[in-house]
Amino acid sequence: MSPVATAPAPAPSYLRPDQLAEVLDRHARWIKGQPGGARANLVLADLEGADLAQRDLRGARLVGAKLARCRLSGTNLAGADLFGVDLRDADITRANLMQTDLRGARLRSADFSNANLRDADLRAGTLEPGGTARRGTGPDAHPDAQDAEAIRQSHRTALARLQGGATAESGIPTDLTGAVLAGANLTEADLCGAVLQNADLTGAVLTDANLSGARLNGANLSGALLDGCTFDNADLVGTRMVDCDLSRAKLGSACLTRPIDSMGSEIQRAIFDHERWIDSVGQRGERADLDGTDLSRADLRGVNLSAASLRGANLSDAALTGARLMMADLSGANLEHANLMGADLCGANLSFARLTGADLTRVNLGPAEIKDPSGRPTGRSWAANLMGADLRQAMLTDSRMVQANLTDADLENADLDGADLTGAKLQRAHFKGKAPRRR
Repeated sequence: MSPVATAPAPAPSYLRPDQLAEVLDRHARWIKGQPGGARANLVLADLEGADLAQRDLRGARLVGAKLARCRLSGTNLAGADLFGVDLRDADITRANLMQTDLRGARLRSADFSNANLRDADLRAGTLEPGGTARRGTGPDAHPDAQDAEAIRQSHRTALARLQGGATAESGIPTDLTGAVLAGANLTEADLCGAVLQNADLTGAVLTDANLSGARLNGANLSGALLDGCTFDNADLVGTRMVDCDLSRAKLGSACLTRPIDSMGSEIQRAIFDHERWIDSVGQRGERADLDGTDLSRADLRGVNLSAASLRGANLSDAALTGARLMMADLSGANLEHANLMGADLCGANLSFARLTGADLTRVNLGPAEIKDPSGRPTGRSWAANLMGADLRQAMLTDSRMVQANLTDADLENADLDGADLTGAKLQRAHFKGKAPRRR
C-alpha cells in the first residue's frame, strides 16, 4: 500500500456526519489504491461517541483525537497513529491494533477484550519516533521531510494539550486504569511505564511484552500468558496472578505486595483487634493506633480501619481498594501512589497528607453521619478534611467530595473528571488552570 495523499483535518475539530463520511470514504479508496483516495487525517478531531465499528482504518492519523465512548468493535487500526488519543470508556473489543502508536493515550476504562495489540507501542508520550516509525515498517516509517514535520507537529500539539502547556521530560504515561484487556493479544507490546491500575488482563497474552516500570496495582492477570514478559521495576502491589506461570517471566526488581501476615505480630494484632472493635461497636477489641507505622506496599484491600489512628503512617504504594476508612485519622500520612479505588473515606482526616499520584477513583470523601452511642443518627455530620493535602497528579475521577475541606490543598494536574465537589471548601486550593466546576 503506497500513500497517494493525505486529507487535511477539517477545521474546526468537530466533524459533521457528512464530513466524517467523506474522510472515511477517501481513506477506504486510499487503502485500495484507488483514484481520489487519501489517508484519513483526523488529528485533534472531536469524534466522541461516534460509531466506527468494523471500519478499516489502517494507517489512519488520529493523533490527539477525542474518541471517548466510541464504538470501535472489530475495527482495523493496524499501524494507525493514535498518539495522545482519548479513548476513555470506548468499545474496542476484537479490534486490530497491531503496531499501533498509542503512546500517551487516555484509555481509562476502555474495553479491549480479545483485541489484537501485538507489537503495539504503549510507552509514555514523547516526541521521539514511535509506532511503526521506530521499527522501520509501515507507510510512516520513512515519510518525506514535509510529511515527517507534519507528524512531529501534530505530536507536539497533542503533547502540549496533554501536559496543559507544561513540559515533562519523561512524557505522559499511557493510562489504562480500569481498562478491560481480557483475552487481548499483547505479544511484544511495549507497555514500559504504562499505568494499568485495576486493569483486567485475565487470560491476556503478554508473551515477550515489556512492562518495565508499569503500574499494575490492583490489576488482575489471572490466567495470563507471561512467557518472556519483563516486569523490571514494575509495581505489582495488589496484583492478582492466579494460575500464572512466572517461571519464564522476568521479574527483575519488581515491587511486590507485602501481605499483612509478613508485617509482624503487633500490626496483625492491631488490625484484628480493631475490626473486632468495629464489629462489636466498641464492646470487644481495641481501636488501632498505627501512628507512624510503615505500611508501604501493604495489601490492605477491603480492610476495615474506620476511626483508626494512622497519623504520619507510611501507606505509600499500598493496596487499599475497597478499604473502609471512615473517620480515620490519616493526617500527615504518606499515601503517595496508593491504590484507594472505591474506598470509603467519608469524614476522614487527611489534612497535610501526601497523596501524589494516588488513585482515588470513585472514593467517598463526603461527610460522615454522626451517631449516638446506641447507633442512632444525631442529624449531624463530619466533613472530610483535606486541608493542605498534596493531591498532585491524583486520580479523583467520579469521586465524592461533598462538603470536603480542600483549603490550601494542591490539586495540580489532578484528574477531577466527574468528581462531585458540591459544598466543598476550595479557598486557596491550587489547580492547574481553571478550578473544576461545582455541581
